[in-house]
Amino acid sequence: MRVSYSLGSLLTVNDVLECASTLTHYDIDTVWIPETWGMECFSIMGAVSQRLDGPKIGSSIINVYSRSPALVAMGAITADQLSGGRTVLGLGASSRPIVENLHGTEYASPLARICEYVEIIRLATSGQKINHDGRFYSLSGFQSLIKPRRKKIPICLAAVGPQMLELATEIADGAILYLRPLEELKETSHKIASKTTDFDIACQIITAVSDDADAAIRRAKSTISFYVAVSSVYREFLAGHGYRSETAAIAAEYEKTRDPMNPSLVPDSMAADLAICGSPESCRSQLRRFADTGLTHPILQFNPVGDVAESFRLVCDTFSEGA
Repeated sequence: MRVSYSLGSLLTVNDVLECASTLTHYDIDTVWIPETWGMECFSIMGAVSQRLDGPKIGSSIINVYSRSPALVAMGAITADQLSGGRTVLGLGASSRPIVENLHGTEYASPLARICEYVEIIRLATSGQKINHDGRFYSLSGFQSLIKPRRKKIPICLAAVGPQMLELATEIADGAILYLRPLEELKETSHKIASKTTDFDIACQIITAVSDDADAAIRRAKSTISFYVAVSSVYREFLAGHGYRSETAAIAAEYEKTRDPMNPSLVPDSMAADLAICGSPESCRSQLRRFADTGLTHPILQFNPVGDVAESFRLVCDTFSEGA
């Protein structure tokens, strides 16, 4: 089983670079670099590539509204040069609040936009000259001045709903899932596997590990609460998959307090269904439960408990073998 790590948005730039240096001592598949409204993804990917040899380096997730497809292709080609051909491009539609409130762009037609976006990026990253007149983008004579290192950079799509999952299996090399209850994750993984082969079924899993198991569980619950509180996409998805009362309580409390990270509203059963958290021994067995759903690629989203460097070393010792 391939294990990867996501170095979360709440880490500082120095935290991410120090964690990348720590990973030189472990055998891992991919380091995923998120982008929300903090660190810019491509610059951090380039910096991490200079700290860490061997593992792939992925964007998790670049939204398709804040950059043109030509610019993302340029970033991917550059990152692939810097990393020696190790870039994986993670793309997604993000959400209306982020796209409209933070980027000032209309959030419309995400499926059609992603489809056209991927088509342009595939052409650009293969080195072809692009003349494209589409619904969202028109390009005339675009061709990268930098020769791509390889003909194809892998593309994974972040997917929540069934339509985006279906599109991912048609145009991408993999799908990146998030906040999926175990039974739903099993059903989704098996459905994807029955339709396509050589397709990466990845899921980013909120992960908090500590010798103080209660502290790790509280940390994971806080992150679950945050995503439910601020993201209507995940709130509605989880409400439709067994957690309607829990998500409603979190949303109502957030409306009152404006504090999204409230672990007291996330029951133990919900944390066990959505996250890996607790003592090292317990977390190893929890990872096996996620792997048994049919995932090909668990991505452990690092949630530090206490000192960041010490916490990350414990996470790596728990899940990864020495390099």
